[in-house]
Amino acid sequence: MKKVLAIMGSPRKNMNTDKILEKVIEGVKTNEVEIKKVYLKDLEFSPCISCGNCEITGGCFMDDDMKNIYEDFNNSDVIIIASPLYFNTVSSLTKIMIDRCQVYWSSKYVLKNPSIDVHKKRVGMFICVGGAPKRVDQFDACVPVMDLFFKAINTEYRENVFVSNTDEKPVWERSEQMEIAFKKGKEIIY
Repeated sequence: MKKVLAIMGSPRKNMNTDKILEKVIEGVKTNEVEIKKVYLKDLEFSPCISCGNCEITGGCFMDDDMKNIYEDFNNSDVIIIASPLYFNTVSSLTKIMIDRCQVYWSSKYVLKNPSIDVHKKRVGMFICVGGAPKRVDQFDACVPVMDLFFKAINTEYRENVFVSNTDEKPVWERSEQMEIAFKKGKEIIY
């Protein structure tokens, strides 16, 4: 059975980002899967302090909730990251989690001893929700960040779900967008 990790990077539960993530999860559940949903706002974890410990040990010295996320990344087949668009990029909660994945880069490229199973096939999806009206380049700053993040955790960045203009019309009032999210969730399982 495939394991799916869904990470909610918004500080707001049951709002636009969470609702679109739930619709994706609903689509994922049409397959035989085990799903774990994590709300970053409920975890206790600190930002990376660039101490260099991971370049020496391959792991982070901080004893916080990120150690569970590291384990989840390693064990998952599908990783879905959902974040609101704040100041043209991912939320601070999401970025703190991403920065703490320096342990993977250090273990792979500095120590040449990956701390994540590099032989396991994983696929990734990024969901991002912006309140402003749609612009062609609205989510462009997020994509390179997510691309590098997924590479660090040995995950094929396969899919995006982008939603704009939620300040004007919330996602739960957009049946077409919710159908797209459901379909993409259903199809992310390989």
